[in-house]
Amino acid sequence: MSSAILAMHRVGSAGNMSNSVRSRKEKRLTYVLNDADNTKVMLHFSSNVNSHKFIFVDKEAEKVHCAGINCLAVLKSAGPDESDYLFTGSRDGTLKRWAVSEDRATFSATFESHVDWVNDAVLTGGNTLVSCSSDATVKVWNCLSDGSCARTLHQHSDYVTCLAAAEKNSNVIASGGLGGEVFIWDLEAALAPVSKSNDANVDDCSTSTNGLGSLPNTSLRPISSSSNISVHSTQCQGYVPIAAKGHKESVYALATNDRGTLLVSGGTEKVVRVWDPRSGSKTMKLRGHTDNIRALLLDSTGRLWDLAQQRCIHSYAVHTDSVWALASTPTFSHVYSGGRDLSLYLTDLATRESVLLCTKEHPISQLALHDDNIWVATTDSSVHRWPAEVHNPLKVFQRGGSFLAGNLSFSRARASLEGSTPVPVYREPSLSIHGTSAIVQHEILNNRRHVLTKDTAGTVKLWEITRGVVIENYGEVSIPAWFTVDARLGSLSVHLDTPQCFSAEMYSADLSILGKPEDDKINLARETLKGLLAHWLTKRRQRFGSQASANGDVPSGKEMSTRTLTLTRLEGDGHSENDPAVYPPFEFSAASPPSIVTEGSQGGPWRKKATDLDGTEDEKDFPWWVLDCVLNNRLPPRENTKCSFYLHPCEGSTVQILTQGKLSAPRILRIHKVVNYVIEKMVLDKTVDSVNADGTFAPSLPGGQIPHPVVGDGSLRSGLKPWQKLKPSIEILCNNQANMSLATVRAYIWKKPEDLILNYRVVQGR
Repeated sequence: MSSAILAMHRVGSAGNMSNSVRSRKEKRLTYVLNDADNTKVMLHFSSNVNSHKFIFVDKEAEKVHCAGINCLAVLKSAGPDESDYLFTGSRDGTLKRWAVSEDRATFSATFESHVDWVNDAVLTGGNTLVSCSSDATVKVWNCLSDGSCARTLHQHSDYVTCLAAAEKNSNVIASGGLGGEVFIWDLEAALAPVSKSNDANVDDCSTSTNGLGSLPNTSLRPISSSSNISVHSTQCQGYVPIAAKGHKESVYALATNDRGTLLVSGGTEKVVRVWDPRSGSKTMKLRGHTDNIRALLLDSTGRLWDLAQQRCIHSYAVHTDSVWALASTPTFSHVYSGGRDLSLYLTDLATRESVLLCTKEHPISQLALHDDNIWVATTDSSVHRWPAEVHNPLKVFQRGGSFLAGNLSFSRARASLEGSTPVPVYREPSLSIHGTSAIVQHEILNNRRHVLTKDTAGTVKLWEITRGVVIENYGEVSIPAWFTVDARLGSLSVHLDTPQCFSAEMYSADLSILGKPEDDKINLARETLKGLLAHWLTKRRQRFGSQASANGDVPSGKEMSTRTLTLTRLEGDGHSENDPAVYPPFEFSAASPPSIVTEGSQGGPWRKKATDLDGTEDEKDFPWWVLDCVLNNRLPPRENTKCSFYLHPCEGSTVQILTQGKLSAPRILRIHKVVNYVIEKMVLDKTVDSVNADGTFAPSLPGGQIPHPVVGDGSLRSGLKPWQKLKPSIEILCNNQANMSLATVRAYIWKKPEDLILNYRVVQGR
């Protein structure tokens, strides 16, 4: 027998493999919360009775994943008028079925029974879906049902990490997991009717005709037992899978040939083991990898690993980090590979040429070929389809950009690619199935009813777990970090450092400051300093009376040094007058005033309550930048607070093309202001003209800057301007989200180093 194996390794785990054995004396009750934005929270309770799980489900939340995608499987339709199906398994514990056409993917069903991450899934026998999970189970489903589980197979004692199915033998399934366990299942025998009282290792999950039903007939006899079978001590009677014993450590990858007569496995031992699945006996061990093996492909052409000679023929250094996923063309001439370096490569195994197909924002966890396309799953909750030219991969190489794969480790590959980063062939996927954001941080508040969460999009929410609802949505956190805190003194100490503290701005409307124009920018540090030193300013005016002018000049003997004044006049903030008012969001409590800890140009650090300041303190006591901010309304030089972006019509749209190049605007600018800018140009047909509040035209600004403030939205200001009566309805799109600032879009939606691109289109029927 001459066969070949393609094996790839990766460093670290793509799954939740640490602390896999969770010991607890009492059973746990869990319920998973969903809000209208599809973000989930899971809560656990201890109980002395059997474990139960309550899930509060919003109907829309069922239609998307809220955590990373670990596995993919494609089911081709039986007829030309039927849809193909894509199955996705996620770290949110569910599998989903999607009806896929050329230009869209429609949610079809959720398969919900696992209670932990779904790690792998395979299709076999036409309508049978098999999945495995970190809950230590293998589950069997009718993939065309409404999502009902037909059978749960209990044999693993730890996380089940991988599955393998034989293409031409639908009766054979292999499963591998932590602890070195590999089991070979005869599905026909495993799915035979069982006596629940006698079989502790098989659960009949079907409750209706939506279960698996009858399986296709197979000529293969049930796999016989052998001396390699390992029987659970809890099993009394019933079907027992074959155990392939030999791994001493965890198994992360399995593969079989198309007839199911050969099984290969790999894991943390850095060796590939070859098995006879009919008996579970090990036939050979292949050495050569220097790290964990995470993906395996098996064919019969005699390349890469030669099983007859038990040696490695070729190795390919393409990636600069761990490889997590593999897929091959039907002839095994080309291989697609993805991993932790966020890159998807296509490699010609004969010529050793490789080309970068695309790059992702998250590590690639799984690949699945579909006609001439490839589905790519990542640690994000979305899955994307990319062109792949599966049946004629040479077309991809004809686009250029290929390079020769080295015979090196990925660390050397990383060094060899420095200074010559490959350019991806494709920039955008041909189809995307978007998920929602996963919660990555949480804190239980002291009232033991509220939980504060933050998700991968930066959205912060407050949950009331006794009702399973979000009671406050604080939105995305797109404001720069302008202060630091510590609790070294037993209280909350807030530290302000220049110039970082002056980097955060908000609009007065967002702070609910009455009496100020909604588009006025508020510098948070400046207003905080004004509130913090409000008592000092009052005492100062009382002490010096009319001698202190509005711009902060003080009597002789109290002037700031020439050096300080020279330094501080580097930058103003655009306001000609110093507004002495302290706005409500910045008013400190008089009953419990904060203490100030600082130092000036003379002496050392000092500490005093804000209400104990007597107005005589000056530059010898305060940092010069504090006085310059509070007295002169001047801010030190700061990093750029602008955001550059381009405005393009949506692809296929017939709307007017705006001819300006790169635009810039304050990064706190809301997207709806950009909408108004587009409307101005489309309705008024002005190059870069703006409109004043009275409806007259203002001169254009240099450098392609959006006028600031941009014309307000009619929903925020009373009355319509003359141009607004004619305005069309415009949408600005960046991943279909718009009610946020430019900074938020760039940080959480765009997520790319290059300038932001916003697409606009006319919305019909509004």
